[in-house]
Parts: sequence; C-alpha cells; structure tokens
Amino acid sequence: MRLLSQTRGLPVITTEEAEELGRVEDLTIDPRTRSVVCVRLSGAPKHAATIAWELIEGVGQDAVVVRSVAAAGVGPHEFPAHHEVLGKRVLTEHGTAHGTVKDIAFDTATGHVHTLYTALGDISGDHLLGVGEYAVVVRGA
Repeated sequence: MRLLSQTRGLPVITTEEAEELGRVEDLTIDPRTRSVVCVRLSGAPKHAATIAWELIEGVGQDAVVVRSVAAAGVGPHEFPAHHEVLGKRVLTEHGTAHGTVKDIAFDTATGHVHTLYTALGDISGDHLLGVGEYAVVVRGA
C-alpha cells in the first residue's frame, strides 16, 4: 500500500534508458473501477505527460518506474476526466457530508483504491462511487 500524498513529486524513471521522464503531479482515479488509471506528470515531454497505470512497472519509496520512453508514450488511451481528490469534500449518495479527503491508500501493484482517509474517519475504497469537481461520492454505511 502507498499513500497518494507520498507518491506526488516522485521522479518517474525508465528502466531501459535510466532516464527521468518527469515527476508525479497526480494520479487519476476511475470511480467505476475504484482504481488508479494513470499517472500525470509534470516536467515531462508531451508524449509522456500521462502514463497509463498498466505501463507502470513499480512504485517505490524513491521513484515510479516505467519500462521505457517508448512504452510511456504507448496509446491511445481514454482516461476519465481528472479531478483533484485530496482536500475534496466527501458526500454519501444520500447527500450526507463526511468531511474531506485527507489521503488515499492504493495498491502499488494493481492501482486499486484501498482506503479513503477523511476528516471524519476511514472509508473503504470499495465504497467509492464518484469523483468530480464538487465532491467525492461514496456509498453510505
């Protein structure tokens, strides 16, 4: 497991060229699959500004690893709209507020969202229903 906040800012390195492509700006989460679907980079070449999760070989303490520059640009990929989740208001599907998202734990191998840490307690990633501009929506307990 890894926290989204710990992943931001990590360099994204290729194994074949041992080259830094950029740094993790954010992760895009697809609420339908309840998982990370891509890594968004800052300081990256245009062809590699967004890397599909399935192309990521590893997420460690010090870097995120992708096989090669060529692999990073493999596409086309259709990603869901990207929305910031940290600090976002959390609502249940019934409209009840549940604080704000403080952090998200995800599986580094699969990208599956394990836990949403909120100001009012932890929510299982399996309860994630939606991510948008206004709020993160979860299934109520």
